[in-house]
Amino acid sequence: MAYFDVFNGDADGMCALLQLRLAEPRDAQRITGLKREIALLQRVRAQAGDTVTVLDISLDANRAALMSLLRRGVAVDYFDHHGSGAVLRHPALHALIDLAPQTCTAMIVDRYLHGRYRRWAVVAAFGDNFAGSARKLADTLALSGQQVAALQELGECLNYNAYGDTAADPLLHPAALYAIVQRYDDPFRFMQAEPVFPMLRQARRQDMALASQLEPYAQFAGGRIYLLPDAAWSRRVRGEFGNWLANARPQLAHAIATPNHALGYTVSVRAPLSDRRGARGLCVQFETGGGREAAAGITHLPCERWPDFIYAFARAFAR
Repeated sequence: MAYFDVFNGDADGMCALLQLRLAEPRDAQRITGLKREIALLQRVRAQAGDTVTVLDISLDANRAALMSLLRRGVAVDYFDHHGSGAVLRHPALHALIDLAPQTCTAMIVDRYLHGRYRRWAVVAAFGDNFAGSARKLADTLALSGQQVAALQELGECLNYNAYGDTAADPLLHPAALYAIVQRYDDPFRFMQAEPVFPMLRQARRQDMALASQLEPYAQFAGGRIYLLPDAAWSRRVRGEFGNWLANARPQLAHAIATPNHALGYTVSVRAPLSDRRGARGLCVQFETGGGREAAAGITHLPCERWPDFIYAFARAFAR
């Protein structure tokens, strides 16, 4: 029997798996990727009798590969909060999926484990830009304001490291970062002991400083679109910049686009925090679009579709 752990390389996927493996240690082959690499189940070479654990990747985007695993006699445990379509019913599938707008995958795992490693769930919720949910969880842990702020920064740094168009963009590949993080049952020990944390923190601050100097490419009553330059720093900061803009102006939607190697754009969209709806509906109008209602994206938007996206964005978030 073999085990496989398949997880999103962002803060949520990483912290969800970390909690699970701290509670249920398992010698498993780990499969992950950058933020946009969500079709991960097709990489799994499992056979009858094997077990695959999936965390924080859309079931809908992996439905065909999931069906193939189940037909081969593979047992699958699935934890997620993304749009899933119709959840499959199969005796070998154990799915814990919660689409509530203020819930991330690490929070689902936290409930499953009855709060055993909740500090890591707080880190994940902050990283996934669920600050309100993160603070509610933190309130159950009797943490100081300074400690909560430290967990928030850690979550944002872990999330920041997941963005990029190629493995050369982030400071560390998510698989390498997880190999470090998994040594720690407590996030404060990780921050104190590992030099990778101040490295991520400094790089994130520098990249955010560059992004914050940019003016919107287009502005509408309901939102703003930013077009970042073709540079590794802009691809790294795409998601974090979107979260920062959303928090700064919660009544507006935001789109952040960066040129990609396919001669088009990669786009991150944040719905207004005051409403948290519309991002997925906008992005799925384009061939490689998907995500959640509150936060979604388009992996590749051809240059000729850029005007169409601007028009669709303005309509989606019209006041």
